[in-house]
Amino acid sequence: MKSNIHPEYRKVVFMDTTSGFKFLSGSTKTTSETIEWEDGNVYPLLKVEISSDTHPFYTGKQKFSDRGGRADRFMKKYNLNKK
Repeated sequence: MKSNIHPEYRKVVFMDTTSGFKFLSGSTKTTSETIEWEDGNVYPLLKVEISSDTHPFYTGKQKFSDRGGRADRFMKKYNLNKK
């Protein structure tokens, strides 16, 4: 691999701006904001609009719409029985 072409990979704190949920992970993204984490170290802070704490899929608030296929909708629309 070529040297000096890859961005710096470091630990950063991601904060969900909606709920305030924070977690420590790794990233190459840069930021000027920092935060002191639970272990006493200071890490860069990246703010995100949605995380696993507020995403509808992970919170169980996602709604699924079972519309069926085209044939099923046609049969239901014209009240035809499947044979």
